Amino acid sequence: MHTSYHPIAIVGAGLGGLTLARVLHVHGIQATVFEADPSERSRTQGGQLDIHEADGQRALADAGLTDEFRAIIHEGAEASRVLDQDGKVLFEAPDDGTGRRPEVLRGDLRRMLLDSLPDQMVRWGHKATGVRPLGDGRHELIFTDGTTVTTGLLVGADGAWSRVRPLLSDAEPTYTGTTFIDIYLYDAEERHPAAAEAVGVGAMYALAPGKGIMAHREAGNILHTYVALKRSAEWTAALDFTDATAATARIAAEFHGWAPELTALITDGETAPVARPIHTLPDGHRWERVPGVTLVGDAAHLMPPSGDGANLAMFDGAELGKAIAAHPDDVEEALTTYEEALFARTEPFYAEAHDLLNLMIGDNAPSGFLDLFTAADQAE
Repeated sequence: MHTSYHPIAIVGAGLGGLTLARVLHVHGIQATVFEADPSERSRTQGGQLDIHEADGQRALADAGLTDEFRAIIHEGAEASRVLDQDGKVLFEAPDDGTGRRPEVLRGDLRRMLLDSLPDQMVRWGHKATGVRPLGDGRHELIFTDGTTVTTGLLVGADGAWSRVRPLLSDAEPTYTGTTFIDIYLYDAEERHPAAAEAVGVGAMYALAPGKGIMAHREAGNILHTYVALKRSAEWTAALDFTDATAATARIAAEFHGWAPELTALITDGETAPVARPIHTLPDGHRWERVPGVTLVGDAAHLMPPSGDGANLAMFDGAELGKAIAAHPDDVEEALTTYEEALFARTEPFYAEAHDLLNLMIGDNAPSGFLDLFTAADQAE
């Protein structure tokens, strides 16, 4: 069995892990990222993200990548609109260039981070099957191919179902009762003109109690639909996603009577629908200090999607990288500093994420969500 030693091992090449790797690299600190995917392009990376000034943009500045970030912004994509079930516009805010949350594709952002790292800093095809403490803050990672790695600092950047988290916490993600379903429409203007007009140039929300159709206009004339359904785990599990036609019809049936330009965002999809049940960790998830190991991103603070997840993950990575750089000879001091700030910083976001999901598809939808938009518009 082949074993190698790495001073810092980061598990997961998502935005949080890569931002950490980049900030460490900027400070001349050696680290290795281990990623289960066989290559950078082995799967799509999700949709569009709005990158916030207070965390995501600050993290990218700490990573020395502000100019590169500016180059991948999808101009005009901060526009938003809310429609009713008949397709009538209830609220609309154009992108007038004064917004502070520019939109980028997750895949472009990830590629930018990867391009900023030296060759061999990311080890593809390394799926961790186990991890065990060796004492004195050291840990061993075991991969599916039988190889192992030992490390003096282990960072779990491996998402909702983290293999590293159990070293720190017995908390497990629980289902929120809501599932999102991803669908893509291509060549939108030419092939799906009515749906394209309904979506507009940015983000579109058509919401009702228990369900909603949301969509983003993405670069390349693409419409990315997110169907939200408040349904039991059993209901979702009963959908046969191996039969894309049947699954699509079942999902569309939940929106019977809605405007055809809205349901077309489901029925005209050119990719098989993909279900993403929404899970969360306990509100304010935290753990006691364990030598030689910590978490960033969803591994640390999984919560419903609210536009904050990617931003928090990148900020976690940058803050941890800076803490390590500030305490190069005392890993425990670095981790203590990082985690104390992490817990205080992320705790309020849990309530906000649950509140937003409730505003979108709770019993009073869409009135509360509209109030949120109009209040933000008046504050500009």
